[in-house]
Amino acid sequence: DRHFGVGADQILTVRPAPQADVDFEYVIHNADGGEVEQCGNGSRCFVRFVQEQGLTNKTSIRVKVHGGVIELHALANGQVKVDMGAPVIANQALQLQLSNGDKPSVCVVSMGNPHAVQLVQDVATAPVLSQGPLIENHAAFPKRVNAGFMQIVSRSEIRLRVFERGVGETLSCGTGACAAVVTGIQWGLLDPSVLVHTQGGDLTIAWQGGDNPVWMTGPATTVFLGEINLPDTL
Repeated sequence: DRHFGVGADQILTVRPAPQADVDFEYVIHNADGGEVEQCGNGSRCFVRFVQEQGLTNKTSIRVKVHGGVIELHALANGQVKVDMGAPVIANQALQLQLSNGDKPSVCVVSMGNPHAVQLVQDVATAPVLSQGPLIENHAAFPKRVNAGFMQIVSRSEIRLRVFERGVGETLSCGTGACAAVVTGIQWGLLDPSVLVHTQGGDLTIAWQGGDNPVWMTGPATTVFLGEINLPDTL
């Protein structure tokens, strides 16, 4: 099973600190080979990796990524808490005209990478596979976008599916969860701390609004260790 076993949607490459005020740097590549700015779930996996590989004994780590510098905290209960930075809301209610005739209204949010989040009645029947690629490649987003489909269960709980640019539908998207909660709070539908259910597991997202950072808390588990021999020309 490439989703819960040997396999991945993205590759994170860990590098030494490029500057004095951070502990590490990593770069992220999607399944299509494209480099992306940020990956929320990957950041938690990164913490687990550098600790288990003996690269650091710190419980609070500052890391440079393409989208900026993030702060990661390994908690005593095995969870990892990540300062995802402040969101940038480009458009709170953008109505898209899709080539299939659909006209979803989305909130456009950047969490270091771009997201377009819409509200749906039921994520199980949401048009993720039909609308997802059309939103991802819509002319409104020259660099493409991640498409989020959010169902509100209560003011403190949502369900979420994400069609990720360069990947397709993914079982869980940390930055997508952050963008969805920011959207719900901006629309007056959610409280500052929200439990997010995805097909890959649950995350807790907290945001106090404004220029405050979004905090993401969730698990990270080592599935396997292996080596890949790459040609010298890469």
